[in-house]
Amino acid sequence: MLFYMAPMEGMSGYVFRRAYHRRFGDIDRYFTPFIANKKLSSRERNDILPEHNEGMELVPQILANREEDFVAIAKELQVFGYRRVNLNLGCPSGTVVAKGRGAGFLEFPGRLDAFLANIFEKCPLQISIKTRIGKDLAEEWEELQQVYEKYPLEELIIHPRVQRDFYKNAPNMEVFAQAALTCRHSLCYNGDICTPEDYARFAAAFPQISKVMIGRGIFKNPALVGRIRGQATAAKEELRAFHQEVLEGYLAVLSGDKNTLFKMKEWWVYLAEAFANPATYSKKIKKATTVREYQAAVESLFREQELVV
Repeated sequence: MLFYMAPMEGMSGYVFRRAYHRRFGDIDRYFTPFIANKKLSSRERNDILPEHNEGMELVPQILANREEDFVAIAKELQVFGYRRVNLNLGCPSGTVVAKGRGAGFLEFPGRLDAFLANIFEKCPLQISIKTRIGKDLAEEWEELQQVYEKYPLEELIIHPRVQRDFYKNAPNMEVFAQAALTCRHSLCYNGDICTPEDYARFAAAFPQISKVMIGRGIFKNPALVGRIRGQATAAKEELRAFHQEVLEGYLAVLSGDKNTLFKMKEWWVYLAEAFANPATYSKKIKKATTVREYQAAVESLFREQELVV
């Protein structure tokens, strides 16, 4: 089984990826948070610079619904040595969907078909797609799959929810099972693999699928892929050292405590679930206004609570 790290906006950037790769090193392919501008911003350029991603197989993800934007970004990425890109057709964010991008593009399969025809003709890089199964209804998948079947995708990553599900409701495994039987593309599964038991159930049900993408599960438990692969549960010291490396990475590249704390607090929405009784400590972490206050709250949590992952 190959394991991919899902792109998570604001969280899975190069600071987190680099620390994760140094400490755990068990991800086969990383995906960047989506690139949405016709020209790379300085932040996006920093995220994809080869020197910031040494030793990793990294795939930049593009959020676009205009062929000229997609191709312009792909050509700029080619200059940095990239050979493949991923098209985001899965982001459920309301602001993204309102512009007909991400999962919002799935509402218009005819327009999507024309867009794909153009980018596959003009894009110099290999293209994969990360998709949901529809905008509003699972029944939309049949037509969407027919569109995808026309094009030489490097791979198709399926998150079997519709856009309006966001991350609620269970993934629609019936639709994924149908895709696994009928789709000609190499498939990767994405959705709700947060424990070794979740993975075991999926692998038993779909032995023919050899690629899994994990997002929230890794942010909840950075040792998850290692555990799936039979390694021991991570010790608190290992997790503490990883957390400290991420924190120091943000402090080195971001200006001021506020920006660093914003990044770290986003992570704690997930990481708190790794501990037995995190509620009191999570409140202190959330209220911290300086890095010193934040570190004191985090150290108390690590010292006083046991890991449950």
